[in-house]
Amino acid sequence: MGITATSYLAIKTNSPLLMAPFGATSVLIFGVPDSPLAQPRNVIGGNFLAALISLVVLQCVGASPWAMGVAVSSAIALMQITGTLHPPSGAVALVVMMTKPDWKFLLTPAFEGSMILVFCAVIFNNLAAERTYPKHWL
Repeated sequence: MGITATSYLAIKTNSPLLMAPFGATSVLIFGVPDSPLAQPRNVIGGNFLAALISLVVLQCVGASPWAMGVAVSSAIALMQITGTLHPPSGAVALVVMMTKPDWKFLLTPAFEGSMILVFCAVIFNNLAAERTYPKHWL
């Protein structure tokens, strides 16, 4: 449901709202919605911060193998410091380093795509009586 909605909106708005790490995000938010790693703060914050730090690394030192390691490890550290750890965000950092997008990547897909997935997870998970999502927003 979440990937379908995001894909549909990407086509209708002609925006790149989708990226591969969202598949792993979907496993967390729809499969184990109680996990601390699946909460909105982690999904949205983790993806945004990983994109941000990776774009900074990309602009400062390029996309060498060394820089890819710096981007991923820095994203992990920043997520740990801010309490926004989200494992698929490590892949977001690699997507940035491998595709070399411009700064618009922060908004689309990192922020907007994450918001759409969280919105779909809220609807889907709360339709079932035994599920409540999210457990916390912040």
